[in-house]
Amino acid sequence: MSPLYPEIEPYDHGLLDTGDGNLIYWEACGNPAGRPALVLHGGPGSGCSATARRYFDPDAYRIILFDQRNCGRSLPSAADPGTDLSLNTTWHLVADIERLRTHLGIDTWLLLGNSWGSTLALAYAETHPSHVAAIVISGVTTTRRSEIDWLYRGMAPFFPEEWHRFRQAIPPGVQGQDEDMVVAYHRLLNDPCPATRLKAARDWHDWEAASILLADPEGLPRRWADPAYLLTRARIITHYFVNGAWLEEGVLLKNAKRLSGIPGILLQGRFDIEAPLVTAWELARAWPQSELRIIARAAHSTSNPDMSAAIVAAIDRFRDSPQK
Repeated sequence: MSPLYPEIEPYDHGLLDTGDGNLIYWEACGNPAGRPALVLHGGPGSGCSATARRYFDPDAYRIILFDQRNCGRSLPSAADPGTDLSLNTTWHLVADIERLRTHLGIDTWLLLGNSWGSTLALAYAETHPSHVAAIVISGVTTTRRSEIDWLYRGMAPFFPEEWHRFRQAIPPGVQGQDEDMVVAYHRLLNDPCPATRLKAARDWHDWEAASILLADPEGLPRRWADPAYLLTRARIITHYFVNGAWLEEGVLLKNAKRLSGIPGILLQGRFDIEAPLVTAWELARAWPQSELRIIARAAHSTSNPDMSAAIVAAIDRFRDSPQK
């Protein structure tokens, strides 16, 4: 039996004009009078999914989802090489969240984030703590340079064949300094040739697939069959990672004291290779109001039944607690 709540459809949606040429798709599900909650998707650039609606009791929560800049149904799309990503940074996303909160007339909300979404949840909560009632994050990341280096260099010994293909896919003369895969693929994904861009997007996702299939042997996300999705996601990820997500190294851990008074639940798979447990452990030590739960048989995938059940249980706990 699935640990998720039944499928639901939005009762409202729209495009939020940011005033700088971007339109942010948002949707609202569940109970319009319920406890507000915001879903922060991963990637960056993965877009929100219908599954994320099902972590919440639809009778109790007013569930808000949105596609972060230039992905999903937000416009313009990063799949278009003419789309300028210079206005797509962590701090633009933080401002978008606050603009959306004001637009929807919400005072405080629960934040749910997975993977990159956990980084964004922390960045927003540390900037606007008075508007955050609680936080649930899984696959905990803070997008430090050291974490990015782990993804595109440190994991190589676990997947030698896939790593070899990942490196060999880079044409001569494009290699990044010191074989920096993020730099190299960022160049390829912004190449004038459409075929070069698409091949780079596929090769980028082939490397990520190695760890995903280990975490979820049932298969890759269905959206990965869409070339436009691969281009969008890979271009945004490399844009963020080549710039260190515009975060001073370790700043989200250093500023965790700003989360004082905000309860949080950190959910981490014991076998998460993409986001090793140490980051969640460090965050739990820096944030006294948080509770770290290690999911023994889970990795990075939220589709793991134990992880899904843990996310639902964590959100249910805040459903039943007094509102801030």
